[in-house]
Amino acid sequence: MSDPGPYAARINDLAAREYPSLEQLYRDLHLHPELSGHEKETSARIASELARSGLAVHQGIGGNGVVGVLANGPGPAVLIRADLDALPVEERTGLPYASTVMTTVAERAVKVGVMHACGHDLHMAVMVGAVRVLAALPEAWSGTLLAVGQPAEETGAGARAMVREGIFTRFPRPGAALALHVDPNIPAGKVGYRPGIISAGSTSLDITVRGIGGHAAHPHQSIDPVVIAARVILDLQTVVSREIDPREMAVLTVGAVHGGTKHNAIPDEVVLRVNLRYNTDAVRDRMLAAIDRLVKGIALSAGVPDELLPLIRRPGEATPPMENDPALTERVRAAVASVLGAENVIPIPQLTGSEDFSVFGSVDPPIPLCYLRLGAALPASLEESRRTGRELPYLHSSRFAPPPDPTIRTGSVAMAAAVLGLLGR
Repeated sequence: MSDPGPYAARINDLAAREYPSLEQLYRDLHLHPELSGHEKETSARIASELARSGLAVHQGIGGNGVVGVLANGPGPAVLIRADLDALPVEERTGLPYASTVMTTVAERAVKVGVMHACGHDLHMAVMVGAVRVLAALPEAWSGTLLAVGQPAEETGAGARAMVREGIFTRFPRPGAALALHVDPNIPAGKVGYRPGIISAGSTSLDITVRGIGGHAAHPHQSIDPVVIAARVILDLQTVVSREIDPREMAVLTVGAVHGGTKHNAIPDEVVLRVNLRYNTDAVRDRMLAAIDRLVKGIALSAGVPDELLPLIRRPGEATPPMENDPALTERVRAAVASVLGAENVIPIPQLTGSEDFSVFGSVDPPIPLCYLRLGAALPASLEESRRTGRELPYLHSSRFAPPPDPTIRTGSVAMAAAVLGLLGR
């Protein structure tokens, strides 16, 4: 391990010098968001930014993924990752650079707004900033830097696609992989860390509740899937409260209900979109078994024939729990603290959100991971929230508007310091 502390002043000065152009990059990315799997222009922009810093850039890895390679003498490789995709959320921040992008979601054939409501635009600006700092300090480190722009994080598919298409065989295999995520519960200027499990695993389900449609004036001639779906939604709430050990972490959410087209027509089916969160595979499996039993039992009790029992499908949106390697996390914590100051690197509790960066570590042999949380709330705003009890807009909110400064500068400094802590001469 190398202590980047002696370079602290230069790292901070370089990040400050680059900040105006990084903020402009952030604003441009925020103005032009692209949904998961459609990040063509975003990918090209990040590839261009990395190439300008002297990296050998490769595109089209796992869809719209980008890998930039900066070799700087002998030594191990370290990977840093930023996610590229945005969300189907119509922006309501009122920012002068607010997104006005609208697109059609194919599966529902409806127009939706598109917004960087999860901070991925900030993550990209931070990665580019860290790369610029490191490229300007070749004398301070030795080894290989991999800068990865990952597509489709929001669907949980992007990291798997990049692994499947050879990110760890076509390029130098990293001895460690680093990422960060903005956090509106942490003051801007600070970085949160946690060894071990930092965020939950996630599995999504599509439950198709089937019945026999008919006229609303003659409900006795149908088997109403809307009523069955309502019962399913309520009974699913008992999976966590009555079937999972209270000492375990488990969350079950019904996030969407789709069924019917007219007031007086009973449909043939209703689709529920369900999401599970957990820390262990055992808890996930208990939840899945309980869901299968409850859903089919409710349908049978409503008189649904065997051939029309509910269909439960896993569409592929699944990620393992995000587990930080304890030894790597301690090295990163010490390195970041030596540049940002120990008071600005703080321990945080476990999170119930999920992150497919965990997939990069779930290979054979495993790659140690360290995933940090980057403060993204002005201290005065946090204090006002605590005083009034009004929550600040959180991730995925149409009103999520983190302050670019000092968030981008802090993230750039933290990521550059973390790499120097692992590759420093």
